Amino acid sequence: MGEVEDKTSPQSTQMKQRCPECGGDRLIRDYETAEIVCGSCGYVAEEKIEDTRPEWRAFDDEQREKRARVGAPLTFTIHDKGLSTMIDWRNRDTYGRSLSPSQGAQVYRLRKWQKRWRVSNATERNLAFALPELSKITSALNLPRNILENASVIYRRAVKKHLVRGRSIQELTAAAVYMACRQCGVARTLEEIANASMINRKGVGRAYRFMIKELEAFVPPCGPSHYVGRFSNQLGLVGNVEILAIKILNAARDIGLTGGKGPLGMAAAATYIASSLVNERRTQRKIAEQVNITEVTIRNRYRELMESLEIDVKL
Repeated sequence: MGEVEDKTSPQSTQMKQRCPECGGDRLIRDYETAEIVCGSCGYVAEEKIEDTRPEWRAFDDEQREKRARVGAPLTFTIHDKGLSTMIDWRNRDTYGRSLSPSQGAQVYRLRKWQKRWRVSNATERNLAFALPELSKITSALNLPRNILENASVIYRRAVKKHLVRGRSIQELTAAAVYMACRQCGVARTLEEIANASMINRKGVGRAYRFMIKELEAFVPPCGPSHYVGRFSNQLGLVGNVEILAIKILNAARDIGLTGGKGPLGMAAAATYIASSLVNERRTQRKIAEQVNITEVTIRNRYRELMESLEIDVKL
């Protein structure tokens, strides 16, 4: 029959069924014939069983996620975590037919009251306004999804501790994104996040320091190595340049050369040296324009690395 013994099904594990004929516990669920058959004596213990398996097949996790029809997963980027439903804005029924004017007016009233019910208190109203701001900032900076989720969790913690009262939501959301980037090791400067949120850099820095203190969060420092990959992509350099630049920075860190230096300048200088060593040279002016620092900074860090590490670059 080609049956497969289903020992992991809920019925077999919870009910502990046994064959009424021989008393055996090796029961096989045959979904082709909709029967439960004893694997020892062949007795049909139950007929017309319900097939609880999905009617589709999936060969990997991506297909299984796309074909499942159990709704979207929980997310912290929505104020109600995605648990509530939405009434569609199109005035059509389940068959695609247009609603009558009276039905359309009724659906409009239901849609309006549903929006009011979803945001019923001050906390939810604050989250409903702030979480889309987080999505806007992460989209402008082209940040991955985990940054948005982490920033949403950070902002929810701030709301729970009543840190948002009397403070700018834009500054706190930008600070939450910056904290998430630092915690996840994604290289983004405070100025870039301030420009994406279209607010003052000093305000974002002030909100960031306030949240670090009040939330007692650990934020690791962002070293020069975190910026190398980003600079290489922006300059269109080959992968060997990034690998060599990271080796240069690691050697400089071992001798204590990176201490007290700006990570942007060190990463730019290491990228400049590595590009010269692999014959993928980029000028200091071009690197300075991409990194948004001055050529003088790159030149000073370049001289320090060349002298301390005794690197010979043929110009």
